[in-house]
Amino acid sequence: MAAPHLSPYPTARLLMTASTSPSVLIIGSGFGGIAAAVELQRHGHRDITILEGSDGIGGTWHHNTYPGAACDVPSSLYSFSFARGSGWSRFCAPQSEILAYLRRTATRFGVDRLVRLGQLVETCDWDASTQRWTATTATGETFSAQVLIIATGQLHQPQTPALPGIESFAGHAFHSARWDHDLELAGKRIAVIGNGASAVQFVPEIAAEAERLTVFQRTGNWFMSRENRPYSPMRKRIRAIPGVEAIERRGIYYYLEFITLSIRHPRTVGKFLRSLSWLFMRAQLRGEPELRKKLWPDYTFGCKRVLFTSHFLRALRRPNVDVETTSIARIVPEGVMTADGTVHEADTIIYATGFRTTDFMLPMQITADGTSLSEAWSGGAAAHLGITVPGFPSLFLMYGPNTNTSGGSILVFLEAQARYVRTALDHLRSTGAAAIEVDRAVADASDRSLQAEFDGTAWLGCDSWYRADGGRIVTNWPSSMQDYRARTRAIDPAEFVAVPAHATT
Repeated sequence: MAAPHLSPYPTARLLMTASTSPSVLIIGSGFGGIAAAVELQRHGHRDITILEGSDGIGGTWHHNTYPGAACDVPSSLYSFSFARGSGWSRFCAPQSEILAYLRRTATRFGVDRLVRLGQLVETCDWDASTQRWTATTATGETFSAQVLIIATGQLHQPQTPALPGIESFAGHAFHSARWDHDLELAGKRIAVIGNGASAVQFVPEIAAEAERLTVFQRTGNWFMSRENRPYSPMRKRIRAIPGVEAIERRGIYYYLEFITLSIRHPRTVGKFLRSLSWLFMRAQLRGEPELRKKLWPDYTFGCKRVLFTSHFLRALRRPNVDVETTSIARIVPEGVMTADGTVHEADTIIYATGFRTTDFMLPMQITADGTSLSEAWSGGAAAHLGITVPGFPSLFLMYGPNTNTSGGSILVFLEAQARYVRTALDHLRSTGAAAIEVDRAVADASDRSLQAEFDGTAWLGCDSWYRADGGRIVTNWPSSMQDYRARTRAIDPAEFVAVPAHATT
């Protein structure tokens, strides 16, 4: 799509004048969609429609309701800077409080009135003749706008493993991200497949009531302490003092930046946090040499997600809990068969197997002038600063490729992305261009530079969900929150090409 670089066009011949804000479609009403809508409205962009496939606002916090669901990031930083959360019950808020905060924020800033619930988007198409995006939902309805912002994130499509015999199981099975609250687990034999961030939170909650609980593990994890007890009345009063939460937020910010620094430099700074994790895990597993042998990770600290919990390892020490590290051969009607031929009988299987993180919004079909985004990403997802993709005019991504964080708060990234997108729309409004897209040479160069930044980091020390099938890291940002904020402060017009608006007749 060759087009001239951004420049002002004669306003008399424009479909969109310099005083007109472009119309905007936002897909998703989680933290990303809300952040984008609030930022745009605060700067005068009013023609906004948000399409949400589910029956409620909240994104991942609407869907993930498993027992013990909470955020790893402390609440002071897992809240918007423009809507500081108050009244948190503990250091890291549980799912119900986060969801309530999200919906309260959406109402406070008038975002809730922009949302169309039950509109699961299946296709988004850019039409060069009309210079608009059209989204078609599962209900057959269509929505059109000049700008498309996809805010579906990385953690919204549950991944169930393709195990042989999975349909043959005679009991009840579900994914942890779609928890079956009607099922009574007390007295049941439960198989949990997976031991990542979700399992770490719900296993301690259900271990006590299960007759027998077996956790099937492929690899061990690095753990760090997180007691997360409810705030005492005194602590609540102190936090209510003006300025205290702001100080706490800043302190947490720099602590999380230190975690990222340790992952970036595993041979130096990283050794300190690895030692803390090592000591914590040894203390939690004292007197359990066989269990410790099963659980101990064999990869660089920080290569995979570091898990924060003070209860999971304790739960695995219970007499009714087993950890199975032999690989799963197949699912049978009676339960789970491992490669050694042992059948682990179960009444219930819970798949704690995470999400299809490298698919992003796919299988939603995104097409511009006959080219699909899935084709453009055949070698792995990539976007300039995780936000814009060459060949797709006025398409912007929230929580897109390479914008996940192993040591920070994704809300810091989302606010930065919302600001960046808003500056792009400001440019459209001021220049009268119909659309803009990042220059392909710029995007290719930035991707090469970004991938090179992973050299020497812990992220390259193992296989993880951060990588696409070819081994390329497509989910994580290789540097700090501060670095990302600096790079996304505003669009650089020299990095974009403009699509002139068609002349009126």
